[in-house]
Amino acid sequence: MTATIVWDVIGKRLPQLTQRKVKPGIKVLLILLALKLSSWNADCLAQTAIYHPIPLRPNQLVTDRLSLIDIPTGEGGFARDYRVQLSAGDQVAIDLQSDEFDTIVMLIADDGSTIIANDDSTEGGTHSLAFARIQETGDYIVRVKTFASTGGGTFTLKVSRLRPAP
Repeated sequence: MTATIVWDVIGKRLPQLTQRKVKPGIKVLLILLALKLSSWNADCLAQTAIYHPIPLRPNQLVTDRLSLIDIPTGEGGFARDYRVQLSAGDQVAIDLQSDEFDTIVMLIADDGSTIIANDDSTEGGTHSLAFARIQETGDYIVRVKTFASTGGGTFTLKVSRLRPAP
């Protein structure tokens, strides 16, 4: 916050100061200070804006692509996060399919704990299908990731709220 205030003061006064008869050394110092503060402020803002999971509505079908620009998993693969709002008592099915990579789907609570994870669905193959009953209302993360270093590619994802049969 202090950097922002100082930058505002220097940023507004710098043109006035540089037009006056100021010693060249002082003028250079003021410009360098203003540049350093603006760089420091940008770095601070970037650190708070790095992680933004993609919003996802229940029952929305998403077709997306996992690639090198996504979150590195440390296992040679990549992951992409989606944020979904769920209510206590919801029963959800999370269906992740790809013909281009071996999928893993995870449901992660707001505190970072894993609610459920699935590598291969009950029908076999490389698609993932997970079921969960939600205990607390809140935001959850659905993480789409590759199994080990199987690369990336196009996938479809759907988080469905399940309803009892009438």
